Amino acid sequence: MNSVETTITALRQRTEQTLEQYLPPEGQTPQQLHQAMRYAVLGGGKRIRPILVYSAATAVQADLAQVDAAAAAVELIHAYSLVHDDLPAMDNDDLRRGRPTCHKAFNEATAILVGDALQALAFQTLADNTLLPASSRLQQVRVLTEASGAAGMVGGQALDLASVGQPMDIEGLETLNRMKTGALIRASVLLGALGRVDITAADLTRLSHYAECVGLAFQIQDDILDITSDTATLGKTQGSDQARDKPTYPMLLGLEPAQRRAGNLCAEAQAHLEPFGERASVLSWLADFIVQRLH
Repeated sequence: MNSVETTITALRQRTEQTLEQYLPPEGQTPQQLHQAMRYAVLGGGKRIRPILVYSAATAVQADLAQVDAAAAAVELIHAYSLVHDDLPAMDNDDLRRGRPTCHKAFNEATAILVGDALQALAFQTLADNTLLPASSRLQQVRVLTEASGAAGMVGGQALDLASVGQPMDIEGLETLNRMKTGALIRASVLLGALGRVDITAADLTRLSHYAECVGLAFQIQDDILDITSDTATLGKTQGSDQARDKPTYPMLLGLEPAQRRAGNLCAEAQAHLEPFGERASVLSWLADFIVQRLH
């Protein structure tokens, strides 16, 4: 294992410990809700978004302790989105991370409440982070709010649901995916960068461009894996996009052109990191990982 992979492992462990700290104990009333929240959040996952938070903080020389709350908050939002996306009214999935989805393990009403509670907890976590001044916390809340709402993830999900069985060009698909997937990945990077109180506008812009490229590459690779991988490897149902007649990059571009597009976006993302030098080595590694992952 090289030094970057060692760092990734350490950041993943830090994420697990931080999430454990912020989630309510399962024995606390209402017990079933808290058990289901922990089931949804602590059930594995790559933790790419919190690792992006920590890695962006490292790139701008911010203290990791100052962005623990942000790392937890973005993963709580991500977990809530997965719980709601899996519901019968949305994607109607039975499997997530190799286990029954939240509404299957508990019930639909509990899953809806889990999503609601995780979203609220995410913003409480940011607001309560006294290691940052109020002005920085307000910036972080604004970044995560915009990425999570109608202008970001939720709006992207609405477009995604409306796209099933409908014709769509590549520009429309990229708009959808920049909102549904890319917005929260971009927010992760910006939340980490805002751990430095005196972050420059130029550095924020560079990291924002990096994140936009990585976010789009992430979704392209997801679309590719829906065709090329299998259910056991993915931890969710393989071929579900095709079964629902959802527009994807391989469908619109072809498999090989989609793979080239993801690779080009990875290279573009890494180019935006050059001014940060070695401090951005983990961000650079993550760009490669996102387009080479198998699940």
